[in-house]
Amino acid sequence: MTSVPGPESIDDLLARVHVVALPMRVRFRGITEREVALIEGPAGWGEFGPFGEYDDLESTHWLASALEMAWQGPPPALRSRVPVNATVPAVAAGDVAAILDRFPGCMTVKVKVAEAGQQLVDDVARVAAVLQARPGARVRVDANGAWSVAEAAHAIRVLDQAVRADDVARAPGTGPVSLDGPGLEYAEQPCATVEELVQLRERLAADGVHVDVAADESIRRAEDPLRVVRAGGADRAVVKVAPLGGPRRLLAVAAELGVPVTVSSALDSAVGVAGGVAAAAAMPGGAGRGRPGPDDDDNAIPAAGLGTGGFFVEDVVEPGTFALEDGCLPVRPVAPDPARLEGLRVSGEVRDWWLDRIRRCYELL
Repeated sequence: MTSVPGPESIDDLLARVHVVALPMRVRFRGITEREVALIEGPAGWGEFGPFGEYDDLESTHWLASALEMAWQGPPPALRSRVPVNATVPAVAAGDVAAILDRFPGCMTVKVKVAEAGQQLVDDVARVAAVLQARPGARVRVDANGAWSVAEAAHAIRVLDQAVRADDVARAPGTGPVSLDGPGLEYAEQPCATVEELVQLRERLAADGVHVDVAADESIRRAEDPLRVVRAGGADRAVVKVAPLGGPRRLLAVAAELGVPVTVSSALDSAVGVAGGVAAAAAMPGGAGRGRPGPDDDDNAIPAAGLGTGGFFVEDVVEPGTFALEDGCLPVRPVAPDPARLEGLRVSGEVRDWWLDRIRRCYELL
């Protein structure tokens, strides 16, 4: 075990675990129910929720994060609330407005693109629907590494034009496009590898397309989370608390990256989201948007990707107790509601599977 505060033994740890399943409104990452293990410690609650495809070694980071929040608590906060982005899955354009209704006040929107079985025209329509529902919103897109370099260069140009267009209902390429607007804020993980991201940034610069490239998987699932930035493959970084091993480790990595950082969620319950909010609240400001804008201030940070609670039909807290207000989440501890914890609890083989997984990861710490 590490020397940081933690449970007295594996039995002590397992006695504090509550495994829950949260039903989802829409399919996300191929699932309709999100299982996580919540851990109650002397300093609060932590969450262990690596997805099923993650091996034990990678999942160990998630356990370290849960133990940090439960036994150490959050790092000191520099702000009392954190701005967040709305997240729009790869749904039909006609469904976008209803999804955005779950994100009151959010004027930054992340749009999932490059979904298998869909085309670029579907992505353009989805982005256009976002801007029709939220005029003036800042738009960022996330391809989850699905594009080749050539596909990404073309798609980013088209999507950037769609955002800049005066009439967002008009498809790009059908007439003059105004370039006065801000365009895409950034494209998140447009290609899968560091080498491809480096080539893409060079291609975008040569084509005169001024859209930032953000790395996500190339940081959180990499042996060296700094490599992609050092190689010239990213203008920005998207980081998640659990995959990096906790909020303090996230802050250390962010400081070394030296680029604007978006703190994001791994489809967490309210407990896990609170850990992300804690990390974002402790993030030094001043580089909030990469390219300075009129609304930047000394404490600004990029809108965090932590507004994922709206994807759940049920969460472990009562509605409204940890909710968006004016596009922001409050910085405060979150504890599950006992009745909800009991109602969402899983048992039998599913619970045993999670306890076995925690036991194996604990041995690797």
